[in-house]
Amino acid sequence: MNFFGIFGNGLKFGGAVAIGAAAVLLAPIVLPVIAGVLKPVAKGVIKGGLLAYEGAKVALAETMETIEDVAAEAKAEIAESHKPPVKGKKQAA
Repeated sequence: MNFFGIFGNGLKFGGAVAIGAAAVLLAPIVLPVIAGVLKPVAKGVIKGGLLAYEGAKVALAETMETIEDVAAEAKAEIAESHKPPVKGKKQAA
């Protein structure tokens, strides 16, 4: 009996049912063990992601501050170059 090629390697339907039943019976034992191993790994990955996010946020804030400073300096230079010359007393030599 071949169900769409799923069990084409010689595994009979009864064998598949036995594997499924074993998986259902062992799941309450195996899943907590797997969860106990994977939970610290997942926590570490999440911590790393949060630290990377915070670091990127700080770097972006510093970059934005630098860009704002440069833009302010450029605006000041433009304003300085557009001022009319100051008329004042001539200095004696």
